[in-house]
Amino acid sequence: MLFSTAQAQTAAPAASGDFLVSMLPLVLIFVVFYFLLIRPQQQRMKAHRKLIEAVKRGDEVVTAGGIYGKVTRVEDMTLTVQIAKDVDVKVAKGTITDVLNKTVPPAGNDNAKATAAGGFMGKFLGKK
Repeated sequence: MLFSTAQAQTAAPAASGDFLVSMLPLVLIFVVFYFLLIRPQQQRMKAHRKLIEAVKRGDEVVTAGGIYGKVTRVEDMTLTVQIAKDVDVKVAKGTITDVLNKTVPPAGNDNAKATAAGGFMGKFLGKK
């Protein structure tokens, strides 16, 4: 035999400090994954939820299937979207991927004027 019985015996149990040091890379990997993958995805989902809740009649939208249309009716879970003259399609709110042209608020609103003038900077620079 190449090894004696004394050499083949297991080593002494590791100290508890070694366990913490060995777990540190796993904890660091989880933290990196959280900030690079999990948190941005949660923020995108939150922004998409706000986008869907803000959809109203007259908005032009794009569905997940690639259908472009104008919202003609808003219900709790569905939208009726006009994709051509006299062609209305009922779609689930969750399938809306983007809102292209939001309807403009009434002209008496100061925020509408600022938005039409290019936002705060447009108002600041005097664009009309």
